[in-house]
Amino acid sequence: MLRLAPWKVASILAVTFLAVLLLVPSFLGTATVDRLEKLLPSFLPVRPIVLGLDLQGGASLLWEVDSAALTHAQVETLRDDVRGKLREGRISLSGGIAVLPRGVQVRIADAAERAKALPLLRALDQPISNAIIGTAGHMLDITDVGDGSVQLLLTDAAINDKIRRAVTQSIEVLNRRLNESGTKEVNIQQQGVDRILVEVPGLQDTTEVKKLVGATANLEFRLVADPGDPPNEVDNLPQQQGGQIPVQKRVMVAGEDLTNAQTGFDQNSQPDVNFTFNLRGGQRFGQVTSENVQRRFAIVLDGKVISAPVIQTPITGGRGQITGNFTVQEADNLSVLLRAGALPAKLTVVEERTVGPGLGQDSIDAGKRAAIVGGVLVVCYMLATYGIFGVFADVALAVHILFIFASMALIGATLTLPGIAGVVFTIGMAVDSNVLIYERIREEAHMGRSIISALDAGFKRAFATIIDSNVTMFVAAVILYLFGSGPVRGFAVSLGLGILTSVVTAVTMTRMMIALWYRYKRPTKLPI
Repeated sequence: MLRLAPWKVASILAVTFLAVLLLVPSFLGTATVDRLEKLLPSFLPVRPIVLGLDLQGGASLLWEVDSAALTHAQVETLRDDVRGKLREGRISLSGGIAVLPRGVQVRIADAAERAKALPLLRALDQPISNAIIGTAGHMLDITDVGDGSVQLLLTDAAINDKIRRAVTQSIEVLNRRLNESGTKEVNIQQQGVDRILVEVPGLQDTTEVKKLVGATANLEFRLVADPGDPPNEVDNLPQQQGGQIPVQKRVMVAGEDLTNAQTGFDQNSQPDVNFTFNLRGGQRFGQVTSENVQRRFAIVLDGKVISAPVIQTPITGGRGQITGNFTVQEADNLSVLLRAGALPAKLTVVEERTVGPGLGQDSIDAGKRAAIVGGVLVVCYMLATYGIFGVFADVALAVHILFIFASMALIGATLTLPGIAGVVFTIGMAVDSNVLIYERIREEAHMGRSIISALDAGFKRAFATIIDSNVTMFVAAVILYLFGSGPVRGFAVSLGLGILTSVVTAVTMTRMMIALWYRYKRPTKLPI
């Protein structure tokens, strides 16, 4: 029957009140929000809704990939490959391998040995493939320059391909670091051959972004050195708390074997980072800790020892914990860096500026007017068509919009103009759910049911139809989110949240109001 237990009514009202509280910071100044963050516990979210670049502007940073370092690394790799090929063919050199700015040069005085070496060296030359045009050239120019010397130079195609791959990989890493949840609308795109543009909505101080982008997050696990270890196998590394500590050069477990890292709190309620290894890393970590109980195990991040605890018992579960007197923000940043992985090359800021709203105030005002006019027309239609039930639908609609924005504030999503369009779109969908319920109630009443029976049957029998229609739309929103980017994702986020909240408000909220209305009015006929 159409009844709601008092605890259910209290729960609905409590959730609505919580949504109001989540939106309060969006109407307060920055200074007030900062004070609230310091006063309230860290697990309580105190964050306003962030507007996108198209609505309020933000920070724009242009980063450049270190092409010279990439080329130098290619040359170093080429030198090692040449050395390996000559050893494979047991060919002796008349001197070492000379390193050139874009390649290497070897001198093989004996003509027969040189003739034997050339096919081996040419095997190092590989075609460069491109997904669009197919083969785009080759890696090496190999020439006999006389006097028994052979020169291997990287081609322009090889260097450009390396830079292109580094830029592509850097964009992926930056997306994971700066836009991990996919809801912050951070715009990251390639500019030119070796530059990456990063635009962050609503940001004025770029220090935090530069920290996240500039950090390498190279995590290593090494044993603290014993007094008897050979000096050439020991590194004296700085500690986070000051001073130095001797650690073995050998890396026992590398950070590349991490599969996840999350911020947590230790037994003293201090922020820490909990990490998980893959199968290989977990086995290696368990083996090292089993063989070195009661020894100190140094956790090295970017060449600095952040913690060196004593191994009390073997850690065989593939999980561990990093503590280091972190703040919550520092622990969050470290978790993001460890999850995202290392950048393939150093990035340098070449331009930094603040940008204004991308759409202009006229476009923003037009979007707001469209949203207001659409909402008012829907409200008026429901009032004219369904009377008091239309009032209930309009109240549920207001709560629906409240829940959308509260959810965006809770997950840290960024509101853009396409996001506003998604909210307006879900207004129609939310009302559509009410229309289905009300029309079903009418049908049940026309079939001769009593008022209470018609109301109860209307909600129950319309529920399946509402779920079916909303599931199909939610699938579309998920596809837009997974395969879209930028404004498309902003639209998908608001659409998805709107679909979820519309089911709750159209069914639960409307049902509660109609149940209370019937209890106190005891009507003799339906008002619709």
